[in-house]
Amino acid sequence: MTKILLIEDDKLLGEGFSQYLTEEGFDCQWLCDCNQISKHWMQADLVILDRQLPEGDSLTWLPQWLMIKAIPVIILTAKIDVDQRIEGLMAGAKDYVLKPFSHLELLARIHAQLRPLGESKLTYQNVHIDVSKRIVISDGETLNLKAKEFQLLLLLVQNQGRVFHRDELLNKVWGFQTFPSTRTVDNHILHLRQKLPMLNIETLRGVGYRLIGAVT
Repeated sequence: MTKILLIEDDKLLGEGFSQYLTEEGFDCQWLCDCNQISKHWMQADLVILDRQLPEGDSLTWLPQWLMIKAIPVIILTAKIDVDQRIEGLMAGAKDYVLKPFSHLELLARIHAQLRPLGESKLTYQNVHIDVSKRIVISDGETLNLKAKEFQLLLLLVQNQGRVFHRDELLNKVWGFQTFPSTRTVDNHILHLRQKLPMLNIETLRGVGYRLIGAVT
């Protein structure tokens, strides 16, 4: 089982996302501060690291942690300054995610860091999805999907046949730190149906949606 070390001092975010990662099949260890990081770092396959910890800027210690074991690190931050994001990449991080974020977006970035080369493409009927490049091609034509449309499509294709409640889709795609209504989900499903009419998205009245698996 893939081991993820989550270092996040926000208890609401830490508890929520560590539980989410566990439900997604990862072995997640959550720490609130720098204590015992060295011990758990050695056991991890990937680290999700909050930039601002109680002890200070985590980038200060990131290079020495990477000396313990060179593994992918995804930085979480509320900072939007480009220079500050570059600092994280220069310190050894592989990716940078801005708060607030959707669970699905961060999950996709985790898979992108863990995925061996050549396993970043999905197919549903005549729809081809390049996950790493965020490209969707249908009948040889590249489609222009908005970010949330792409994330919603990816979630449905990766979980064909599974029923998703509207609230669950809101949580996974838009994130619990934002507060759109379930009508937002309905509108995005409508847009996907319009842009990709071959998608067999079933509506379960009063519940949510599921993508019927493609016939192979």
